[in-house]
Amino acid sequence: MSLLDPLSHALAAVVAAAHAGLTSAGLDPSSGTVWVLSVAAVVVAVRVALLPLAVQGVRVAHASARARPHLRALAERYRGRRDPDSLRAFADERRRIAAEHRLSPWGVVPLLVQLPVWFALYRLVSDVAAGSPVGVVGPTLVASLGAATVLGVPLAGRGYLGAGAAHLAVVATLAAAAALLSYVTQKYVVAPNTVLDGTPDAMVRAQQLMPALSAVGLLVAAGFVPVALLVYWVVNSTWSLGQAAVVTHWFPTPGSPAATRRT
Repeated sequence: MSLLDPLSHALAAVVAAAHAGLTSAGLDPSSGTVWVLSVAAVVVAVRVALLPLAVQGVRVAHASARARPHLRALAERYRGRRDPDSLRAFADERRRIAAEHRLSPWGVVPLLVQLPVWFALYRLVSDVAAGSPVGVVGPTLVASLGAATVLGVPLAGRGYLGAGAAHLAVVATLAAAAALLSYVTQKYVVAPNTVLDGTPDAMVRAQQLMPALSAVGLLVAAGFVPVALLVYWVVNSTWSLGQAAVVTHWFPTPGSPAATRRT
């Protein structure tokens, strides 16, 4: 039994509930439309549930950005001073700055809490598309997903090649959409809202390369994962773009290019 099983089973219940609700409205339980909407429903449910953590992450980023110039000046003031009195004064001043700007030693917790949820959701969609029941998504629902298609392409199908031109077109379109959404989000929405002053050159270069590397990674991975997982990526990336755009426009990080444009 995996530590992710409770999360996967909880997410499976959301999928099953969405599927039951759509089929009760008269839709074909094995139609691609029902399963695409069911996958979208679980992504939306997860993103809504994680909004408080996203808000906390924005607060942490703002606090860190406001404190950064003071911490940099403090480090410069005590550069080269290693005597006990200086080290004690440095630590005291650093704690004062942290308290003033409400910096928390648990600043990465919002991100870390989200990771198991995303791993569980990835595993759920991947396992069900591969024909393995998960929680209340039992053999009947697994068979239903196995029969579902989008434009004639099975949602449980994998890879770019092997099932004709229609299969290639659908997979390539979904992969390109997910890659483009990821690139635009990181390059034109997240990057302008990131403060890189004082960051080592290697980290700056890595930050600049991240949008392209992420997009290429999605395009490569699309050749191995189920089509249902590509649907999940597109829906999740669409939400990420919208959420990041709201944060960047209305709550830009102090000192970032986005904040400068707003002033």
